Amino acid sequence: MSASSTPSVSIRDRLQQAGLRVTPQRFAVYANLLGRHDHPTVETILQDINQELPMASKAAVYGALSVLREVGLIREVLLDEGITRYDARTEPHHHCRCESCGGIQDLDWTAIAPIDLSAVPAGFRPDRYEVTILGQCAACATSIRKPKN
Repeated sequence: MSASSTPSVSIRDRLQQAGLRVTPQRFAVYANLLGRHDHPTVETILQDINQELPMASKAAVYGALSVLREVGLIREVLLDEGITRYDARTEPHHHCRCESCGGIQDLDWTAIAPIDLSAVPAGFRPDRYEVTILGQCAACATSIRKPKN
């Protein structure tokens, strides 16, 4: 994803308002996440930003992600066991995950009725929740239905 899809002044402002120094790596990582909705992994982000910033290393991407997460500009999304993905959409929302291709789509918070949390185990204090709906995305559902010749 190109940083040009989100105004660079806005990105710089957001980073500075969060108290961060604007480095090429932080800028590139944050711009990449703002310009996409597929919840990429570190490897995907690294591959994308190395097209525009060939000096980026995996360690630099991890460092930028860690700092951006600490100041609340991004969040980690753990929908698959052992796979950490990242999202610049930090307000509460749910997810739909395709079990065929692994694709993830956001679902607005208001799309699902609030869950009654009174049944949680005694002594457990829920802070927040989100729902992940598992199934087939439109593309996979269509390809599954097509007869094979």
